[in-house]
This record gives sequence, structure tokens and C-alpha cells, in this order.
Amino acid sequence: MSTATPSRTRTPVQVAAGVVSVVFLLVGVLGFIPGVTTDYDRLGFAGHDSMAMLLGVFMVSVLHNIVHLLFGIVGLAAARTARGAKLFLIVGGAVYLVLWLYGLLIDHGSDANFVPLNTADNWLHLVLGVGMIGLGLLTSRADARTRPARG
Repeated sequence: MSTATPSRTRTPVQVAAGVVSVVFLLVGVLGFIPGVTTDYDRLGFAGHDSMAMLLGVFMVSVLHNIVHLLFGIVGLAAARTARGAKLFLIVGGAVYLVLWLYGLLIDHGSDANFVPLNTADNWLHLVLGVGMIGLGLLTSRADARTRPARG
């Protein structure tokens, strides 16, 4: 008699969504750590007046960090199923593409820059958007190829 519990295997899209989610959680936490975030004493709640810079490159604020943390939590919850993981990656990627466009269109010194965003953030959002959508499509396609046929 075997006492081993059946292993629960994760699909490639679930693994991808889980990894992306953990990265968002890590970035959200790092945004609150002085030293990793330069000019930490200038970290504002929101807006372009927050001059704190994650890794000395990316503008962050308390709101920005909280959004990263929430995005990571939502992603981990969504990664519990293959469908949820795919949806998280594709919809999340689309959100980042919209954020990229928003960052390109607004004046970074205006009140419209409430996130806050700078040029480095804008290009990172483009890479995240394209990358997340690509992961969602490619890894779910891999899932379909490896899933046994129903008979």
C-alpha cells in the first residue's frame, strides 16, 4: 500500500505566471528598501514628485510599489490554474502595453504622471507587455501540445 500523495504538476503557463508574479513581488518589496532604492528619503506616496529610484534607474513611489505587490499576489492566485495563468499573462501584458503608451504620451513633469514614470519605466513596460503576452501565448500553446487527448 502506497502512502505517497499524488504530485500536482504545473503546466508551463502556470510556471511562467508564477515566476513573473514572484518577480513583481520582489520588485514591490525592493522598492521599499533603502539602498536598493536610491533617494529613499524622497519616496512619495504617488506622483512625479517622488524622486526615489529603484536600482537608481526606475522611478518608484509607495503607490507604484503597492501596485507591484498586488500584481504579484493576483498573479500567484491566477497561476493556480492554467486558464488563470494564461489570462494573467495576456491581460497583464496588455495592461503594461497601455501603461507604456500612457508613459509615452504624458508630460513626465505634469500631474498626469501620477504613477510616477520615467523613460526607463516606459521601455521596461514595453518589454514586460510584449514578454508577458508572448509567455502567455507560447507557454499555453506548449500546454496544448503536451496535454493528453480526451477520448
